[in-house]
Amino acid sequence: QVQLVESGGGLVQPGGSLRLSCAASGSIFSINTMGWYRQAPGKQRELVAIITNYGSTNYADFVKGRFTISRDNAKKTVYLQMNSLKPEDTAVYFCNVDGLLGRTYDSFSSWGQGAQVTVSS
Repeated sequence: QVQLVESGGGLVQPGGSLRLSCAASGSIFSINTMGWYRQAPGKQRELVAIITNYGSTNYADFVKGRFTISRDNAKKTVYLQMNSLKPEDTAVYFCNVDGLLGRTYDSFSSWGQGAQVTVSS
């Protein structure tokens, strides 16, 4: 009932920048927390950054000062601006959105399809 569409991944050289977007659609009454996670080959999925509906943010230590999460509530979209990218940032990046469904007001937590980010020279 809730669909998330990610965009913005790709190949970038070390030190470069990328911006990921994740747009939510479907029967949504409200959105609470929006976040980004990543999963590198052979590793578990890990939190990158989250942002609440009040705008409070939390970042993993390994991206502090380099990545910025933001959201546009009117567009139901969350962004991840990634600067000073390193080869170790290479991973599939997933967005996650939780909130309440329309009509039923049941809670939901949905994942995007994933966006490949490759940092390499």
